[in-house]
Amino acid sequence: MEAAAGPGPGPGPGASPEEPEAPERRRKAHGMLKLYYGLPEAEAAAPGATPDPRDPTDLNGAHFDPEVFLDKLRKECPLAQLMDSETDMVRQIRALDSDMQTLVYENYNKFICATDTIRKMKNDFRKMEDEMDRLAATMAVITDFSARISATLQDRHERITKLAGAAGAGRGGGAAGERGGRGRGGAAAERGGRGRCRVGPCPRRCPQSSFAGVHALLRKLQFLFELPSRLTKCVELGAYGQAVRYQGRARAVLQQYQHLPSFRAIQDDCQLITARLAQQLRHKFRYRLLGFPSPQPPLPPGPRQLVPWYGPLPRPVLTSVSPPYRDGGAGAPELAECVELLLALGEPAEELCDEFLAHARGRLEGELGSLEAELGPSSPAPDVLEFTDRGGSGFVSGLCQVVASYQELFSAQGPAGVEKLVAFARELGSRYFALVERRLAREQGSGDNSLLVRALDRFHRRLRAPGTMLPAAGLTEGATEIVERAARERLGQHLQGLCAAFSGCLTDVRQALAAPRLAGKEGPGLGELLASVSGAILGHIKASLAAVHLFTAKDVSFSNKAYFRGEFCSQGVREGLIVGFIRSMCQTARGFCDSPSEKGGATPPALLLLLSRLCLDYETSTISYILTLTDEQFLGQDHSPVTPVSALCGEARETARRLLTHYVKVQGLVVSQMLRKSVETRDWLTTLEPRNVRAVMKRVVEDTTAIDVQVGLLYEEGVRKAQSSDSSKRTFSVYSSSRQQGRYAPSYTPSAPMDTNLLSNIQKLFSERIDVFSPVEFNKVSVLTGIIKISLKTLLECVRLRTFGRYGLQQVQVDCHFLQLYLWRFVADEELVHLLLDEVVASAALRCLDPVPMEPSVVEVICERG
Repeated sequence: MEAAAGPGPGPGPGASPEEPEAPERRRKAHGMLKLYYGLPEAEAAAPGATPDPRDPTDLNGAHFDPEVFLDKLRKECPLAQLMDSETDMVRQIRALDSDMQTLVYENYNKFICATDTIRKMKNDFRKMEDEMDRLAATMAVITDFSARISATLQDRHERITKLAGAAGAGRGGGAAGERGGRGRGGAAAERGGRGRCRVGPCPRRCPQSSFAGVHALLRKLQFLFELPSRLTKCVELGAYGQAVRYQGRARAVLQQYQHLPSFRAIQDDCQLITARLAQQLRHKFRYRLLGFPSPQPPLPPGPRQLVPWYGPLPRPVLTSVSPPYRDGGAGAPELAECVELLLALGEPAEELCDEFLAHARGRLEGELGSLEAELGPSSPAPDVLEFTDRGGSGFVSGLCQVVASYQELFSAQGPAGVEKLVAFARELGSRYFALVERRLAREQGSGDNSLLVRALDRFHRRLRAPGTMLPAAGLTEGATEIVERAARERLGQHLQGLCAAFSGCLTDVRQALAAPRLAGKEGPGLGELLASVSGAILGHIKASLAAVHLFTAKDVSFSNKAYFRGEFCSQGVREGLIVGFIRSMCQTARGFCDSPSEKGGATPPALLLLLSRLCLDYETSTISYILTLTDEQFLGQDHSPVTPVSALCGEARETARRLLTHYVKVQGLVVSQMLRKSVETRDWLTTLEPRNVRAVMKRVVEDTTAIDVQVGLLYEEGVRKAQSSDSSKRTFSVYSSSRQQGRYAPSYTPSAPMDTNLLSNIQKLFSERIDVFSPVEFNKVSVLTGIIKISLKTLLECVRLRTFGRYGLQQVQVDCHFLQLYLWRFVADEELVHLLLDEVVASAALRCLDPVPMEPSVVEVICERG
């Protein structure tokens, strides 16, 4: 405990009794340290208690006695409190040690900072001494220069005095002229620098005012005297602007006093130097136009040997250097300065304009020449995007710089200068447009619209800048017209592509129909071919719409033009592309209805059937779908009339009807040819008794069945009349009906042929008329009915032209019964087949020399066996 209490914070031997406030300050600092290190507040003295300064037990007092303090603790405190006091005392001692170390470190840091500051002050004082030495040397140099200037002015004193006298005399003479002859001649020279004070009238001479006037006059005279040398120096140093300003300041004075010899000499020298300056500015102007990095040409041989400014210049050897309108306008300030200085020297502005445009024309024509070389017949066609990029970065950028530079340099030339620039831009712009159109014309065989649209977009964007800068040239309008023509040509190419795709699909169908069928393998049916053709055509239409839709994309610069918001959508895409293709498709399909001599070859009947169904599907749904899709993608603002959907559907339906009618005629002609040849090539008078059905009749039934299957693949069944129960049981004979029995019974005698014919004709008047070429409906029954009518009508007409024997009549009877057994099921009304076959048998009976019919039972047996 004593050891712990030993180093207490007492006053110590060094404490001064004259400072009673020191213990109080230390107590406050100690309390603040306790608060900083988080010591308990209970350890601090009570705020209201005032300790006795002579208490020997006060740790912070001046009269603290450790022995008394320990005795008091042992007497008053228990062991636990003594242990707590010891712990608290140790903590306070450590805190005090930490405070002492902190104070020592702070004092040490302050000492280091003071040492650094002193060292820095020493260095600064050394620098100041060096600067003072340099200042003294500079002052000595200035003194030397002042002495030399004074000596130089002393040598020229006489000439300055002479010029001053001449100026004074001239001024006096001028004043005398103004006073109307009352001048004093040389009095002004005598008065020299005498003058009046500018503040106001002075009754006596003001020495200060007289001295200021003489000093100003001497400065002006010195400037005039040094003007030739100054101009020469400025020209040599390339300070052309300063030289022109000097000349402008002295021009009026030299012009006014040119009658004096001294001033005339100065004026002559200045004129020679000014001529050299104008010539050098001309060279600089031309060099900057040619693109030289160092525009200062060699000076002429002497001041009086002037070379014309329009003389030849050396050819530029640094071809990699760009003219001012190619390098982003880096040389434009120098050109502006040259033009401004030349105009200030009195050079004609028209010549400068013409020369500027002539050099610009050479550069831009070089760009056009390089673009034209790419379009030569020997070189391959460049990529359209790269071509427009080169044209935009080369020609269009150069034209923009030329226009901007011209407007900046010659803005004060009025309408005449603007007209020259407009004619210049219009001429070169038209040549550039012609090259772009030549390149776009080579894009006819290309199907990539994205590349073309990007190229047109960049072309149009590039030309907006010169068009905005020079609206009178019409560059923006020309670019828009080119884009519109390119869009129209692209629409025409897509229309041709759709027509070619349709023709290709028809060629594929022809090949598929004509391809030989391998054993065990069946080719694609008509339904599959129809689906593939319809899908392929629709796919091509959608691809074309997507391709041309790029012209109206929002990120394309020309999509907001009136043409692409109106006419392009309605008249170009809808009418020109979609409606035009549908009509072209219908026209192509109708072309297959022509005769073989006009088409150069027969058309497969299956192709006619497929095309008719395709046109019918278009009339039913496809046309409406395509036009709705087109209207949704191309919302045009054009209110011009368009083709209604109903008109297109009607055209497609009419085409389908014509194709189906032609199909019926073709197929009926095929069957009719077989029947006609079978009748015409047989000798019906000497034929044998029939034992079988002829093979041609079997072939007719087979072909009709095949046609029925073929038509059924594409068309619905259709409506039939109610069939009788004995359709397949009917047997053809010359007495097959009661009506015919009465008609033919008395007629089979040689004595009454005319009565038989008369009865037959009367019977035809009351029978139902059969229209062989009646309109064909879009169903299978109607198609087969038309084919069978044509076939049986042909058989009837051929039978009427032949003469039959007994067995010939019986053979016809057998063949007709066989046809009746199978053909009635294909037609809408079986009575039609019965009537036609009745007429065939009746006609054969009329043309028979020995009309003896075969028994119906025998006919049935033969047909069943056949």
